[in-house]
Amino acid sequence: MSKPRVIKNYEKLDDEILEQIKLNYPEGFAKNLIRFTDVNGRLSSALPFETEEKYYLIRMTKTEAIDIIEDDDDYDDDGMLLDDVRDEYADKYDDDIEEADIDPDEIADEDEADDDED
Repeated sequence: MSKPRVIKNYEKLDDEILEQIKLNYPEGFAKNLIRFTDVNGRLSSALPFETEEKYYLIRMTKTEAIDIIEDDDDYDDDGMLLDDVRDEYADKYDDDIEEADIDPDEIADEDEADDDED
């Protein structure tokens, strides 16, 4: 049986999932975005994340991914998860996190839509 796939906005995720995502992506999100076609046939970008129960695609553009990390106190000025935060989350979720199955061909180098918005 395959896992349910969930597409959500970052802001709508609960704290437990957010902490696990941060632990899985300690160097930020922007370099890990993938592109997918949404239900309306539009090309979108998202951060993949997998738990034991679900496979998440967290909708965000490259610019949003950068802004999220810059505004998050759990990350330092270089966009790296702080060591004490990493240790705290590792203690809480060590057995819960699975590596996302990412197809390197789907990784977004640029989010062209962002360039138009700026």
